[in-house]
Formats: sequence, structure tokens, C-alpha cells
Amino acid sequence: MDSLTPEQRSENMRRIRSADTAPEMTVRRAAHALGYRFRLHVKYLPGRPDLVFPRLGKVIFVHGCFWHCHARCKQFRIPGTRREFWETKLHGNKLRDQAHLKAIRKLGWQALVIWECQTEKPGLSERLQKFLA
Repeated sequence: MDSLTPEQRSENMRRIRSADTAPEMTVRRAAHALGYRFRLHVKYLPGRPDLVFPRLGKVIFVHGCFWHCHARCKQFRIPGTRREFWETKLHGNKLRDQAHLKAIRKLGWQALVIWECQTEKPGLSERLQKFLA
């Protein structure tokens, strides 16, 4: 059973942001420190990638482990309550992400997905440098 009232749960969900999240800011700072400049959340590209490097033809998606179903990650688990709802919702998110990646690549862009848990580990700058080089 949920320990929060419907109003409290609604307030918590309202605070979840889709842009300027902590993992996204970590990736942005790392890319900027490496000397790369980028555009944010370009609306004309499928999935509105978090970082877009137009001159390089590359995009980066920063995915939250829970919302995008990061397999074998400690931060992802389906909630125990309303399990059917969450399975449907999260599976839909995963299918949508796959469709966006396919569409981006079909347009000729290279894409990289960085997971929330990967932003907490060392080596992010090296991974970015390798992708953007």
C-alpha cells in the first residue's frame, strides 16, 4: 500500500523533471569541459535528444534508469503497487526510446545513450571524448 496520500503522491510526481536533471547536467558539464558546444532538446529531432552536436551529426540521450528500464541496474525495479500499470507504462517508454533511436539513425545521426547510473561512475569524460571524436 502507498504510504502517501494521493495529494502527496501527485506533488512528488509533479516534481519529476524531464529536462535539466542532475544526470543531464553532469553530462553537459563534462561535454563542455572537453570543449564541445551543443544545443539542448532540439524539437525537430525524434525524441528531443538531451544534447545535440549539429556539426558532428551526433546526439546524446541521458536516460533515467527507472523511467527508461535500465536492465540489470540497481536503480531500476518495478514498483510493487499497481504493478500492471507500471509494467505497461515502462514497457511503452522502452519501445518509444527504441523507435526514437531508430528514427534518429535513419536521419543520419549517430546516437549515444548515457544511463543515470553511468553518470555517477568515473570514465564519463573518456566515453564522451571517444564518442564525439
